[in-house]
Amino acid sequence: MRWSFVLIISGLLTSGIRAETKPNILLICVDDLKPILGCYGDKVVKSPNIDRLAKRGVVFTHAYCNQAVCSPSRNALLTGLRSDTLGIYDLPTNFRKSRPDAITLPQYFKNHGYRTEGLGKIFHVGHGNHEDPASWSVPHFSAKSIGYALEENKAAPTREGALFENKNPAGLARGAAYESAEVADNAYGDGLLAEEAVRRLKIAAAKPDQPFFLAVGFLKPHLPFCAPKKYWDLYNPAVFQLATRKDPPLGAPAYAAQFGGELRNYKNMPANGPIPEATQRTLIHGYHAAISYMDAQLGKVLDALDAAGLAKNTLIVLWGDHGWHLGDHGIWCKHTNYEQATRIPLLISAPGMAQGISHSMAESVDLYPTLAHLAGLPAPSGLDGTSLAPVLSDPTARVKDFIFHVYPRGNRLGRAVRTSAHRLVEWKNFGPSSEEAVYELYDYVKDPQESKNLAPEQPEEVARLRAILDKRPPAKAPVRDDGAKQKAKKGKA
Repeated sequence: MRWSFVLIISGLLTSGIRAETKPNILLICVDDLKPILGCYGDKVVKSPNIDRLAKRGVVFTHAYCNQAVCSPSRNALLTGLRSDTLGIYDLPTNFRKSRPDAITLPQYFKNHGYRTEGLGKIFHVGHGNHEDPASWSVPHFSAKSIGYALEENKAAPTREGALFENKNPAGLARGAAYESAEVADNAYGDGLLAEEAVRRLKIAAAKPDQPFFLAVGFLKPHLPFCAPKKYWDLYNPAVFQLATRKDPPLGAPAYAAQFGGELRNYKNMPANGPIPEATQRTLIHGYHAAISYMDAQLGKVLDALDAAGLAKNTLIVLWGDHGWHLGDHGIWCKHTNYEQATRIPLLISAPGMAQGISHSMAESVDLYPTLAHLAGLPAPSGLDGTSLAPVLSDPTARVKDFIFHVYPRGNRLGRAVRTSAHRLVEWKNFGPSSEEAVYELYDYVKDPQESKNLAPEQPEEVARLRAILDKRPPAKAPVRDDGAKQKAKKGKA
């Protein structure tokens, strides 16, 4: 069966993409970006370029990752398979250890005549994991993930830098968690990525007969929060509010939370216990500065797309790989099943399609079938996701009422179902076990800050949501690449 691009947007397409013209794809992946953006109603962050992209398309308010950590989340986007389908929940194990013959999202487009190019962080590279050459028409272009500009910070290799470069971190110093330097944008990786993306778009414009799939993976706002000083100067530190709820949800299992191991790998961060309020404020400032820096680089790419005359035939997706805790529940970083870690920004812009806000549930695995659908390609088989194309014709449409995500803790797996109002997390051991499942239930209408686990008080709601969760096949046991794990010291990304 072949989906017609015209039929998808019937009644909406009066100009722009023609049925016989394959649309270009510009996929923007952003590392650790939670939806604190102007287009999501945030009044503090400066994100003018993401906001102007939002005006050109549909903003998904209820979009979620499938696991709140880099590699598994990107596996979901790029293979269309959730972590518990692949059985890969860690950083070092490459998805091809589980599915050696998988056809990735860019690979699928390459197989259908597209020139596929990857810049920056698309697949997770580091911690023993590697790039996927089969996905790209030309070699992948990378920029340094952990980079500093100040002499005192770049004088010696750092532990985190080594992990992201698949080098031995033994004996290396911990790097700075943030940096503000009087430097040009291209002193850091995202500035270099933007320059390369602009160059690639100019080349693409000279080859109008070959459609392109260009994936640009911006590194910020991932730690360390390094950005030119002018982006720090956009903010008055006094405006940043510290988290009001500083404890895990009442009645939640102790293992459901984590307390910032990734952040604590950087120098001058306490090894455990509370982070001083002054440091918290600086970290929040740095996170915002890093967003604004990344946003400015995105603006250069969007300007180049427009200047090259490519925007009229290009589908644009902006996707964050997962959210980020900024001290809520006493948690920093991601690595949980809670709202701040799992909710993501998702914007889709397509010529001739609707603009607006969608409250339909959406998840990372939906993007593979969506882009294939919109490009008029044959429906890929065996994916976990659902095409969001109907929402792009009518933002009030709903293609699903719930999404799924997971996070492991040792031999336990927390499998979650999120509806528009509730989240149920079921904690069970992998494989046969005599231990009973433990549940977390949250009501986001009445308790958006997840102050209390309602599972003991609402068994009927637990049963209702558990019935949805039980429709999923059993979680696949962890598939691990022990060789990669031995090469990479324990770390988080």
